[in-house]
Amino acid sequence: MTAPSPLPRRVALFATCLVETFRPAVGFAAIKLLRDAGLTVAVPPGQTCCGQPSFNSGDREGAKRLAKRVIAEFEDYDAVVVPSGSCAGMIREHYPALFADDAQWGPRAARLSAKTHELTAFLVDICGIETVEVERSASAAYHDSCSARREMKVLSQPRKLLASVDGLELREIDEPEECCGFGGTFCVKNPEISGHMVEEKAKAALATGADMLLAGDMGCLLNIAGRLRRMGSAMEVRHVAEVLAGDTQTPGIAEPEE
Repeated sequence: MTAPSPLPRRVALFATCLVETFRPAVGFAAIKLLRDAGLTVAVPPGQTCCGQPSFNSGDREGAKRLAKRVIAEFEDYDAVVVPSGSCAGMIREHYPALFADDAQWGPRAARLSAKTHELTAFLVDICGIETVEVERSASAAYHDSCSARREMKVLSQPRKLLASVDGLELREIDEPEECCGFGGTFCVKNPEISGHMVEEKAKAALATGADMLLAGDMGCLLNIAGRLRRMGSAMEVRHVAEVLAGDTQTPGIAEPEE
């Protein structure tokens, strides 16, 4: 029988721009979950955007400038954990491609890529955690972000952890593989198409009859929360980390104020 691999000693949280700007509670919830797993967690103060908006807009040089800063800030840690499938996917999947022809930055990007993880996948796949000791008497629908599902292969991990929450009933959304329409800069470039997509996603969430909508990406959550409010729904919207960490005090997510 193969002995389990030791847990990373020095773990860094990549908080993400949207968490820092709109929902710091998600960052604190992620830290709590990691500490409850017995890990020492650092939040490097020089972290900035992962470069995904620039990358999605075709600005590869701008994306490289931001990526270099992220690499330099996080490369000395044993693991990097991200409460976002899209930001984790940018670092893990696209950084190596950005620097594929760079003899200096290519190997550094590849090393960072190999130790970057989405939060729930890290807890389940790396830390071996299958349960959390929290209670939440509610029903919840779960939305899979495109990047988490397709790039990071995050699907069963959040559901496994949510299934252990005492009193929580998890309900599946119809056609869960469909995008919510946020898509980084997609919603800016194609607002009418994006609006139709998020309305369909909001309707699918409401059709479950659940009390809450949960997801692992703030972009998706802000997008869907905004549409739900404009549809007149009071459905609570939260990041999965908040529920897993037992946060019952922070109000649900609402669309950003203009």
